[in-house]
Amino acid sequence: MSTNDWKDISVRKKEEQLSRIPPSYHLPLTPTDDVTNYLSEVRRCGLLTEQEISITEVYDATALAAAIRKRELRVVDVTQAFCKRAAIAHQFTNCLTEILFEEALDRARFLDAHLDSGKTPLGPLHGVPVSLKDTFKIKGYDASIGLAARCFQPADENSVLVDLLLKAGAVLYCKTNVPQTLVALDSHNNIFGRTINPLHTALTAGGSSGGEGALLAMRGSVLGVGTDVGGSIRIPSMCHGLYGLKPSCQRIPYAGQEEGQKPAASKVSISASAGPIARSMRDIDLFFTAISKQKPWEHDPDVIPSPWTPLSTPTPDRTTKKTLTIGVVRTDGITTPHPPISNLLTEVATTLSHSNKLTLVELNLAPLLSQCQPLVNALLSIEGANHAFDLLESFNEPLSPWLQPRLRRKPPGNLDKARELQARRTQLQKQFLDVWKTGSSSSSSSSSSGGVNEIDALICPVAPHPVPPIDTWNSVNYTAAFNLLDLPAGVLPVRTFSTRDLRGEMESSGVPVGSWDKYNRSLWTNFNRKVYMDSPLCIQVVAPRLQEEKLVHIMSVVDSILHRDAPSGEFDRGKNKTSSAKL
Repeated sequence: MSTNDWKDISVRKKEEQLSRIPPSYHLPLTPTDDVTNYLSEVRRCGLLTEQEISITEVYDATALAAAIRKRELRVVDVTQAFCKRAAIAHQFTNCLTEILFEEALDRARFLDAHLDSGKTPLGPLHGVPVSLKDTFKIKGYDASIGLAARCFQPADENSVLVDLLLKAGAVLYCKTNVPQTLVALDSHNNIFGRTINPLHTALTAGGSSGGEGALLAMRGSVLGVGTDVGGSIRIPSMCHGLYGLKPSCQRIPYAGQEEGQKPAASKVSISASAGPIARSMRDIDLFFTAISKQKPWEHDPDVIPSPWTPLSTPTPDRTTKKTLTIGVVRTDGITTPHPPISNLLTEVATTLSHSNKLTLVELNLAPLLSQCQPLVNALLSIEGANHAFDLLESFNEPLSPWLQPRLRRKPPGNLDKARELQARRTQLQKQFLDVWKTGSSSSSSSSSSGGVNEIDALICPVAPHPVPPIDTWNSVNYTAAFNLLDLPAGVLPVRTFSTRDLRGEMESSGVPVGSWDKYNRSLWTNFNRKVYMDSPLCIQVVAPRLQEEKLVHIMSVVDSILHRDAPSGEFDRGKNKTSSAKL
């Protein structure tokens, strides 16, 4: 390095990034400030052919894989389309970090030749372009996670999941932007800058997989992989109206990630999970099918053996007439949901209650869930952020805006402190086991008379507010609680925020529970609510630990009920319904 100043590193990194975008992919005009939704701008820029528009807009990942297997589409054409669209998306939203277009096209030619020779596909993802969060290591490329101290240090080996995606036939073509330190909720760092939400430029793109969310929303990706230690898959999924799933931490390989921490630091904190972000539930299923076929437990010691049966394969659990019991959880007891969030949950519960596939029960889990946020914060800060500050200060980097009032160096916790926190966590996990059995625990109660025999899944908010403006997302207990408890949790888009959602007030007599609740109320009371217009409204679905297959099945059932016109399709933000084209 010629200098230890982050500004110089940022300039060099952006120059490298620009050099990897072909001149023919450059936008003819810079996006103007008066445009607040970039989705329609992609077509207007004139860079995409009709075929490229069709490939990136009509197909989901499952349909692409099928078309490639049938030789209706060539991998090189699919890869070219997504490379070009990713470059366009980046110029609008600043969503990319590492760009691998040349290598991706070489890979595409190899995959086409493989099929042309009469060989069977490498795996379920043969020829499907897959984007990755910047934390994943790809040999020969940086995993800088937006830190100057990690730039120009290309990885000498792949993350485990990267190797498994390649074995499954995927084409890896780009990595996506993240927030500084990976624990912020708005994707900004000093090296690459801020990722913009293409649905509404005044609203946050979320974090820490914010680049993935923006890229998928712009259809610059058909299937992305993020990571989640407090909501980092689910928050960007909500911000962009996408399907996302955080598995239990022992389900999908996480080994070989760049986290900006010392090795194995998460073992004494909260372990992160890797998981998919997609545009349909069947693509979520495709991801788990593809990875499970590679027997990931033979490649990552943290992954337990867990075969996967695709949704398309009948199983007794799916074909029997057993009614699924879904618990409705309305609040975490820390932050009171805004009226549109409460109303959305009522709307969803009412719709689901009319189905003979489901039985819904109201659950009060606030006494248990309210204990999670303080414990999450304590565990995530056990190291005192000292290593992160060491990396930042080595290149004179300032903290990002969202982190400035929130992150400080602290003395690291000692062994007794770590042990005590983990003991409290284990106790909460034990209490939650009773929730699945009876709908209540020793510290919570069910509002259904006499409780219930068994809860198959929960539905609850993703956040207590709609998608908020940039740098204003504050509380994460609705997502982070399920990282603490190590429960698989996914996000389903329902519809967009409309005029009817502007109505309603927080309880006038309600006193804020604490600082998180007080701040959350400020995003609704005496606030310009119109900023939320047309933003996605989503719900979260949660299942018992390591029951990802059950979660995907239940999410698919719920999704099909909420969007009856095309059960296997994808959420359409413009029409509040699903699109059946090619699905």
